[in-house]
Amino acid sequence: METTEKISITTKTLSSGNCQVKFFIEDERKPQYGYLLMTEAKPVGDIIEEIKSRLERRREEMMNLNPFFPLPPVEEDHKFYLFSA
Repeated sequence: METTEKISITTKTLSSGNCQVKFFIEDERKPQYGYLLMTEAKPVGDIIEEIKSRLERRREEMMNLNPFFPLPPVEEDHKFYLFSA
């Protein structure tokens, strides 16, 4: 499934040395924002590709939920947070 939404990012270096990326997904149907914690700074293109891959992984996980046992089949990603805008 190809994503056509626009993703914009801002980065911030934390006192721990990690890089916090705040991203916005500009989608008319479902705008979202979130945070990605990275251990090192990377080029913008690499960061956006990482966000896209994690979004796709999350979409796939949500499609595989059993309605009788609605728990995600994999452990939660504590370096990637996604919210509705």
